[in-house]
Amino acid sequence: MKFIEIQNVTKRFSNHLALDKISFSIEKGVVFGLLGPNGAGKTTLIRILNQITAPDSGDILFEGRPIKRADIERIGYLPEERGLYKKMKVGEQALYLAQLKGLPKEEALKRLHYWFKKFEIDYWWERKVEELSKGMQQKVQFITTIIHQPEFLIFDEPFSGFDPINANLLKEEILELKKKGATIILSTHNMASVEEICDDIVLINNAEKILEGNLAEIKRDTKLNQFQVEADGIDDGIENILPSEFEILTAEKRNGCISFTMKISKNATPNQLLQFFIQHASVHSFKEILPSMNEIFIQQVNSYNKSHQHE
Repeated sequence: MKFIEIQNVTKRFSNHLALDKISFSIEKGVVFGLLGPNGAGKTTLIRILNQITAPDSGDILFEGRPIKRADIERIGYLPEERGLYKKMKVGEQALYLAQLKGLPKEEALKRLHYWFKKFEIDYWWERKVEELSKGMQQKVQFITTIIHQPEFLIFDEPFSGFDPINANLLKEEILELKKKGATIILSTHNMASVEEICDDIVLINNAEKILEGNLAEIKRDTKLNQFQVEADGIDDGIENILPSEFEILTAEKRNGCISFTMKISKNATPNQLLQFFIQHASVHSFKEILPSMNEIFIQQVNSYNKSHQHE
């Protein structure tokens, strides 16, 4: 089911085109990666979804109908620019923000104490925000973003300022929110996190959509027919008997084995490559090498920039 549909959305600021006829859709209950270089138009699109600003043209559909002001209550938004009041006490501010989102005081306190304990920051309740580290402040903002249990969540660079342990904690919570039925937009430059938790992605560059789809399918579609083979007992001069369909890209000794990076031609199969190695060596591992999201991001953006540099 299409939960959010962005249809030909265009937005211009003075002489700057921020979004140029952007269209894509987000299925219900997925983690959706909104990706792109700095200045690509991601933040503008997020602001349009939050109705902070409006598109010059195009439509945003929410569950099949035009998005309306009342839908804001169903959205949780964690902006990249953190916005806590530094002189306020942590608990006082969290309670204020929870009530601002429509929670009665008793229910807000109950939920906040649960999350503060879960994130191990309950002892900060009476301290001022300015006494917290950046990561601690981020935990507080994450809690206030999800406290009203919104069904649609937008996280803009949620992992910045987090150490690996707390970043992993946040990833687990995002996946738990997905499991409970939330639809989540994740805007980040952390491509490792995209690979770990995103189902689908869209890549925007220079106000235009340049890539969209299911993450696993994109990785399969952009693969280079490369495989990693680890083997020992390899015949001397194996490269001399290698069929022309196979090419050794790298060969590296590792733990008593040789690790080969192999490329196969389009008229050969992985099974044929494996069979060749079985005949001439003792194979320890065999796996396809799929491009990382980081590699896909760089390749797609560079390719787009190269094709538009003379325009």
